[in-house]
Amino acid sequence: MRDLREDADLTQQQVADLLGTSQTMYARYERGANELPIHHLLKLCAFYHVSADYFLGLDKKA
Repeated sequence: MRDLREDADLTQQQVADLLGTSQTMYARYERGANELPIHHLLKLCAFYHVSADYFLGLDKKA
């Protein structure tokens, strides 16, 4: 999650804004302190143009 964000040269705040959440909550998602809601997962997959399997580390192919 962090790697995709950093590869896109985005801040946590920018991604949080995309998701409609706070930077603090997004940081908790990145650290694994909170589970990422499915609607956020879907939005991030579409934004980064990757599959959910790739995003979750289940498939190394985008």
